[in-house]
Amino acid sequence: MSCFLVLEDGTQFPGKPFGVPAPRTDSLPSEEALRAVGEVVFNTGMTGYHEILTDPSYAGQLVTMTYPHIGNYGVDDLWSETCDSDRGVIPGIKPAGLIVRSLYRGPVPEGRASLDSFLRRHHTPGISDVDTRALTLRIRDLGSPKGIIVRSEVKEESLSSSEVQQCVDYLATVPDMVGRNLIQDVGTESVQTVNESGNPHLVLVDCGIKANIVREMTKLGCKITVTPSGFTSEEILSLKPDAVLYSNGPGDPAALEPTIRQIKDLIGKLPVFGICLGHQLIARALGASTYKMKFGHHGVNHPVRDERTGKVFVSSHNHGFAVDERTLPKDVQIWFRNANDNTLEGFIHTKLPILAVQFHPESAPGPHDSRWIFSEFLDRIPR
Repeated sequence: MSCFLVLEDGTQFPGKPFGVPAPRTDSLPSEEALRAVGEVVFNTGMTGYHEILTDPSYAGQLVTMTYPHIGNYGVDDLWSETCDSDRGVIPGIKPAGLIVRSLYRGPVPEGRASLDSFLRRHHTPGISDVDTRALTLRIRDLGSPKGIIVRSEVKEESLSSSEVQQCVDYLATVPDMVGRNLIQDVGTESVQTVNESGNPHLVLVDCGIKANIVREMTKLGCKITVTPSGFTSEEILSLKPDAVLYSNGPGDPAALEPTIRQIKDLIGKLPVFGICLGHQLIARALGASTYKMKFGHHGVNHPVRDERTGKVFVSSHNHGFAVDERTLPKDVQIWFRNANDNTLEGFIHTKLPILAVQFHPESAPGPHDSRWIFSEFLDRIPR
């Protein structure tokens, strides 16, 4: 069996299949193709593939790992960012597929499973032996394209022109990431409470939350009430929280107008915090605009500079949209910048208890350099 990654411009990358079998080119469109198609992005992390695969922010994407050898330490459900027994969240893979250069197929430590079997268990295709360097350079130069992982029953080094055209025609029907609401496909559907006796009490609006955000906040003694993203501001206020935190998540923040209106209603009534997508949503609630980045930030090794102190630290990132700082109101102070491209990575409101960061202070995967930001959030809650 031959396996290929095909991009929307017709570029094809041959490889070897792993995980669940990819759809055949002659079966498009089909239900199985939905687990093989998405925006192609690259992640620069050397490790952390399990956490990446279970991060809801990767919904609707095909993830390319730039580090060449992947899978050598196996997988363990305890690492899952959607596997938190306290919240009853079902573990699963969120990206539509995984693209690697070299897949490890040897033994793994006792109690762990192979990456191949993990993808099979969660009905997700993978492709190995891809020239990920060439693919990454293509994304860097031309932006993140739509792509699909497919198989051909004919064992050839390339797809035929008709097979490629079938893929291109199908990709033309797949929605672009701009304007796409994906939080309806991730997150909890019911109210969940963690650490009932904790203090202060935070409502955590689940737009596709990573489990380690909950873990880090409970380590600091907080009571956490996780609510669906569709909750109204009145429902949130009825829970009598001390503050509200908006989580990470997938898709375009501009498409989430109900959540933006919810934040507008809560500003001035409660301290409001945000991480990643939450950062973008709060900015839009304050009147700022967001934009699609050329290829986004995806990795565990991005330098971020604290504009108050000049200190630079390494942080974990996963976002394809950013806030246009020129559109922020005058009462908002720039908190963090990305040291690579100077994009906005965090802001503080100078008059209201509003803080937001674009990167992931909870890491998982990634360094722990920025976990102090959770304490900074809590310091803004009136006692």
